[in-house]
Amino acid sequence: MRQPITMTGMVLSAFPMGEFDKRVVILTKERGKITAFARGARRQNSVLLAATNPFSFGMFTFFEGRTAYTLTQAQITNYFIELSQDLEGACYGFYFMEFADYYTRENNDEVLMLKLLYQSLRALLNGHIPNRLVRYIFEIKAMVVNGEFPGIREDLTLSEAARYTIQFIQSSPVEKLYTFTVSDQVLNELAKMMKRYLSLYIDRTFKSLKILEQCTTYSPPPKTDS
Repeated sequence: MRQPITMTGMVLSAFPMGEFDKRVVILTKERGKITAFARGARRQNSVLLAATNPFSFGMFTFFEGRTAYTLTQAQITNYFIELSQDLEGACYGFYFMEFADYYTRENNDEVLMLKLLYQSLRALLNGHIPNRLVRYIFEIKAMVVNGEFPGIREDLTLSEAARYTIQFIQSSPVEKLYTFTVSDQVLNELAKMMKRYLSLYIDRTFKSLKILEQCTTYSPPPKTDS
């Protein structure tokens, strides 16, 4: 009989399967991105009901099958519940999840990506750092971690402050990334650069990014006196 395996990770996505089950994608420290099935996880009395929601971070116990894992237990240390209560924060969070899913693979060393994802979600809860800046830091560093960030292209016109910011993100450890803010000018320069880089170097259209852009450009109609 196979022994259970316990891994540290975060749920990237979850999908209903059958009447009560879920299929989850989890980014783990030990084995990279894996797919697992959680039997009965959609039942209201299931111990896996909350643990199989996106953003859940902790220890997961599996039985390993030929093509997938079966999730049997979970000890969650952070559900990031605050994100689910903040529409904009949740939109950023789901985008980060899809971005991480795009880059990661099973049996790869994804320790840095997992750490980056965790710290980026925490940064979204930090009111001192604009969510836009968190996004550009995450995008740049994710590309750096995966060896696909092209650096500062010669055809880009950037201020010295923007260049310094990019170089700082490239060279700093994940723990130091979310310790600064920038001017609106630099923020706009980063936005312009990353829009171009995503179109040039990433061959996927992220559904969550479209939702994020709609979320962050929407402004509610003004109240009228009745």
